[in-house]
Amino acid sequence: MAFNHGALDATLAAAAGDDAALLRELRAAFLESATRQLDLLKRARCDGNWHVAAMRLKGLAASFHAEDLLQAAEIALHAAPGEPMAIREIDGVIARFARAQARETR
Repeated sequence: MAFNHGALDATLAAAAGDDAALLRELRAAFLESATRQLDLLKRARCDGNWHVAAMRLKGLAASFHAEDLLQAAEIALHAAPGEPMAIREIDGVIARFARAQARETR
């Protein structure tokens, strides 16, 4: 899956306006929240916990127009709890976002 964070960046920029510090803070909050939900997904051992974590990720992605994360969360919603492929997909999207964020803050 190619990483396209244009819509995410546009959403964050619209929220932050001309405030560069706020933009950095919003990016960090998005990454922290996505990472926290991924951790919950990794620890889910039942259908209910897995579904809640995947739905939270999907909601976060939809709120910020993060299409890649939205697609990965949708895959997780249809997967069995603990499905390694679903976890790897979400982990990969979050890692790509983190690398892009690190490059932009240099």
